[in-house]
Amino acid sequence: MTSASSENRAAEDPAFGVAEWFRPGDHMRVLDSLDHIEALGASWLRTHLSWADFHAPGGQDWYDWLIPTLAARVEVLPCIHYTPPSLSRTGTSAGPPHRPQDLADFVDLALSRYGHHFPRIELWNEPNNLLDWDWRADPDWRIFCEMIGAAAWWSEHRGWPVVLGGPCPFDLNWLELMGERGVLGTVSAVGIHGFPGTWDSEAGGWEGWTRHITALRDLLDRHHPRAGIWITEGGYSTWRHDQREQARRFLQALDAPADRLYWYGLRDLPPDVAVQEGRQFDIRHYHMGMLDDRGRDKLLARLLRQGGVAAVRRKIAISEDSPRRADDGDADPAGTTRGTTRRRAASPVLITGGAGFIGSNLADALLTQGEDVILFDNLSRPGVSTNVDWLRARHGNHVALHAADIRDLDALSEAAGDAGSVFHLAAQVAVTESLTAPVEDFAINAAGTLHLLEALRAKSDPTPLVFASTNKVYGHLTHLALEQGPQGHLPVDARLRQGGIDEGHSLDLATPYGCSKGAADQYVLDYASSFGLPAAVLRMSCIYGPRQFGTEDQGWVAHFLIRALKGETITLFGDGHQVRDILHVHDAVAAYLLLRDQITTHAGRAFNLGGGPTNAVSLMTVLDEIARLTDRPVITRFEPPRTGDQLWFVADTRRLEAATGWRRQIPWKAGLTSLHDWLVEDGTAITGAAPPATLAERAAGADGGGRKQWSLMA
Repeated sequence: MTSASSENRAAEDPAFGVAEWFRPGDHMRVLDSLDHIEALGASWLRTHLSWADFHAPGGQDWYDWLIPTLAARVEVLPCIHYTPPSLSRTGTSAGPPHRPQDLADFVDLALSRYGHHFPRIELWNEPNNLLDWDWRADPDWRIFCEMIGAAAWWSEHRGWPVVLGGPCPFDLNWLELMGERGVLGTVSAVGIHGFPGTWDSEAGGWEGWTRHITALRDLLDRHHPRAGIWITEGGYSTWRHDQREQARRFLQALDAPADRLYWYGLRDLPPDVAVQEGRQFDIRHYHMGMLDDRGRDKLLARLLRQGGVAAVRRKIAISEDSPRRADDGDADPAGTTRGTTRRRAASPVLITGGAGFIGSNLADALLTQGEDVILFDNLSRPGVSTNVDWLRARHGNHVALHAADIRDLDALSEAAGDAGSVFHLAAQVAVTESLTAPVEDFAINAAGTLHLLEALRAKSDPTPLVFASTNKVYGHLTHLALEQGPQGHLPVDARLRQGGIDEGHSLDLATPYGCSKGAADQYVLDYASSFGLPAAVLRMSCIYGPRQFGTEDQGWVAHFLIRALKGETITLFGDGHQVRDILHVHDAVAAYLLLRDQITTHAGRAFNLGGGPTNAVSLMTVLDEIARLTDRPVITRFEPPRTGDQLWFVADTRRLEAATGWRRQIPWKAGLTSLHDWLVEDGTAITGAAPPATLAERAAGADGGGRKQWSLMA
């Protein structure tokens, strides 16, 4: 049975399944998992039907609900295993039963009770794993062979083909024994498990899917030529945050010469759940999912959800490309070559978070002026995949995607080693998210930055670094005396109204987000001081502009416009009279480029980057202008203020202006108009993302369709 969403996948996409265990009582997790399985395009689900759990209190009721619920949405392969302890020779679920034929009796019961919900069954899981089958109580495997042989014969006799559970690690000698004992002759398919890079080391016993499956095929040709070969578990743990590697391993397993793949698993285990060996016994167990333990997509799931297996192939192939030099030609995706001449770039520019809003605009500017760019991005934010497509359509292979997480130290070191300069924009960007998951926020923002600094310090040549910090390092600013007027909340102090908050203002790290970004900010400045790293910091206020797919938590200007264009309600947290200095992204990009080019002069310094007093507006003022642009009333509702939300912030950018010569060029109303036009022309106001089919056409123009060009340089 194929899910409705998988039917809409590209015709060339091969089918795949998911292996996922459910514990009694996991009703909500089951229902949530089914939604994800359908959205990811999986055709099959392998799960367990525990012989032990069935006979435990409440077990029958659980499976009476579970099996029909699963089978109504996806084709189910139940793996029948685990001996009831009362029937076990060791008193555990891994022990052999006193009477081997008892398994056949349970299989008969399961087929009678649930058989109309599934077309076949699997018998036992990883029989050479002591936690699943205690072969110390069955050293010559005779009990196992008698038990499985009888149960498989009866199941096949009743019309349900049987898959023999795969050994893990792969063991050809054990499978040969199963052939000699006649077990292989009773089954219709043989399972194989493999976790290369997680538990199976290529330097050890793992020789690759093709070699192991070919060897198994040769063995089956001698014992049961008609038997199929199924990968009943293949997986990769992202405990090192290397999500690109998980996607790559998925493709390797999918392309293996097996008849079917079940990828393990769907969702990470919560940290408080105990695995067979015990709670947190091996961290790798907890990161095997395509989704994390909070249900958020990792790279593999995001790509499958966006475009099926074809999207995974495309993105992994792109991420493994290297930037092409000018003498390689400049082929666009359609195979044509542009007539422009590019100068050879000595070393590519690395942009962490390069597929995001600011990163993609910065990359476009760098590529336009002839520099090659490496985008280092985990593609986690909505819309960023279309940003990558847009850049590739405009600049061909002069832009390379390194789809990896900032916490993936190997990938980060590799990318930094190739870079001639670095713009560090990768971050967890939402105050609200930092309050939900402060440890993750720290690992990304603070630890990720420190690891990048260490990677750059290890290089023989100094590598310029510009770090994207935030105005949140100045804290809530609750100590400022404010008054509310027609223009919103404003400081009583006239000097602050005229100038804004300067870099001499005391740091006041509030909320986990402010703490993590502030720590990173200070580490960058210290590495410049302690180790001579040519690095500087830009503390940004509200940046807005094209290629921004805003959310409530970040990118509020675009978020307001998108919702207004869709006729949707905009939620205001607080009274709506909060004041921010908003800056168009093209002005922000100009500042980044100027600071990078002058880094030897300004290393070790922090600069504010924002719209300044001339672009300081309240949220309500922006909404009034949006109503004028859209020619319709804006629908709003109000919620209590959120933790960490400043009533007023305006950046004093005079230090940056004096040091670099930078000047903002785009007034906020003109910038808002340009963002409105971009959202309408690119279709974001309708779909929430630019239509992929038209990206190449829009990229053919200097600004994707003839819109007004703002200068990127002062």
